[in-house]
Amino acid sequence: MSKKIVVVGSSNTDMVVKVPHIPAPGETVMGSELLTISGGKGANQAVGAARAGGDVVFIACVSDDTFGTDALENYKNDSIDTSFIKVKPGIHSGVALINVAEDGENSIAVAPGANSHLLPEDIFNARDAFRDAGIVLVQLEIPVETVSAVAELAAELNIPVILNPAPGARLPKDLLKRVSVITPNETEAALLTGTIEVNEDTIPVMAKELFDMGIETVIITLGSRGVYLMNSDFQGLVPGYRVKAVDTTAAGDVFNGALASALAENKTVRQAIDFAQRAAAISVTRMGAQPSAPGLEEINNYRF
Repeated sequence: MSKKIVVVGSSNTDMVVKVPHIPAPGETVMGSELLTISGGKGANQAVGAARAGGDVVFIACVSDDTFGTDALENYKNDSIDTSFIKVKPGIHSGVALINVAEDGENSIAVAPGANSHLLPEDIFNARDAFRDAGIVLVQLEIPVETVSAVAELAAELNIPVILNPAPGARLPKDLLKRVSVITPNETEAALLTGTIEVNEDTIPVMAKELFDMGIETVIITLGSRGVYLMNSDFQGLVPGYRVKAVDTTAAGDVFNGALASALAENKTVRQAIDFAQRAAAISVTRMGAQPSAPGLEEINNYRF
C-alpha cells in the first residue's frame, strides 16, 4: 500500500471559550479565556495524520478571508499538500464556536461557510490527488453528495476508504457499501443503524449490522473505554489508554488521522487501533484541536 493519504473534509477556525460547565439551554456562563485555534474535522484529521508520519494531501474549501489564508499557511507548516484546496471568494471560511468545560467536555456549534461549497465536481477535478494514494479519509462536515463522490472515485481507483461519520447522520447504503473502515462513536452508530437505545448490549449489535452492510472493518469509538472492533478476525472491545482529560475537542479526529497513517504504513488493524488510541489519549491532555495532535515520536514513546 502507498503511504500517501488523501484527506477530504472541512476546514474551520475554532473560537474556544473555557467555561466552568457546559451552559444549559437559556443559561449564560462566564468564561475565563478565549482561544482562536485552527480546526474542522477534515483539517484536524489531516494534521493528525501528517504529524503521525503520514504523507497527506488535503482536499477542502476555504474562503479568501483571513481565516482561510491563515489555515492554508498552517497546513503547509505541517507539510500537508494544499494544492487541491479550493478557495472560494465572497463567503466566509468555516467557523466553530466551542465551549470547553473544566472536566474536558465540550459543546460545539459550526457555521460551515466555505465547507458547503466543496462539491462533487471538485472531487472529480482533483482526480490526480487520488492517484497512487494508499488510503482515503473523509468525514461529514461537507455535503453528503461530495462524500459519496469521494467514495465513488476511491472505489473506481481501488483505494480503501475510512469514513468517520461525524457529525452523525443517516447515510445512503450505496455510500456505506463503498466504505472499507467506518469509525462512528456510539451516537453516530445508532443513527446509522436506527438503534433507539444505546448501551453495552446494543454496541455489538450495531457493529454487526454495519459489518453486514459490507463494511470490512467497523470501529465504534467509546472514549476512554477504548473501541469496539468488528472485522473478519476479531469482534470485541479493544481497551484504550486512561489519562486526565483537559480538552476532548479533537480526540476523535486525532484518532482517525493516526489510524489512517498507521494503515497506510501497512500496520494491522489491531496495531493501527493501538497507535491511534495512543495518539488520541495524548491529545486530550492539552487544549485545542490541531495544537493537541501529537507527533510520531511522542505517540511511540509516551508513557501512560
